[in-house]
Amino acid sequence: MDRDHIDDPYAYCLPLGVPRINFRSELKIVQTPALTLFLYETYVGMMFRQVFTDGRPLPNAADSQPTWLGYSVGRWDGDTFVVETTGFRDRGWLSTREAFPHSDALRVTERFRRRDFGHMDLTVTIDDPKAYVKPWTNTIPMTLRPDTELMEAFCDNQLAILQHFRTDPPPPEPPSPRN
Repeated sequence: MDRDHIDDPYAYCLPLGVPRINFRSELKIVQTPALTLFLYETYVGMMFRQVFTDGRPLPNAADSQPTWLGYSVGRWDGDTFVVETTGFRDRGWLSTREAFPHSDALRVTERFRRRDFGHMDLTVTIDDPKAYVKPWTNTIPMTLRPDTELMEAFCDNQLAILQHFRTDPPPPEPPSPRN
């Protein structure tokens, strides 16, 4: 924060990552029997996230290619849609304001529960043994924005914006320990 977010991956046209993208972007959720899609409107461009609901397990970390949005599987637990995600790239941020980092060991559990028409609670558990001493959980209320459309956006003027943020390079980040 002291560096005015110049180190934020989003400032360099990189995706927000999970769960941050759920709160900083407009989104639509599209459900099918075997797949739930999250469609996002972000400044870096239109993004999508696949949540497989066909009963498959999460892949072994050694067998997956790390990505900004990870690899997600979902299931219903009563009236709550539970999404588990692993397979993240290192060096993402979990929060815009506090700049909480995460490592490639991040595991995110999201619980989407509709309270009533127009209101949903999203409970997020962060489990990243390389970055945090223990898992932690937050619940964030979400409000439906009816009759809206996702608009295309692109990071086409970001280099011009970044020229106004000239600053010293960040201190080197210590490497994540390997298991």
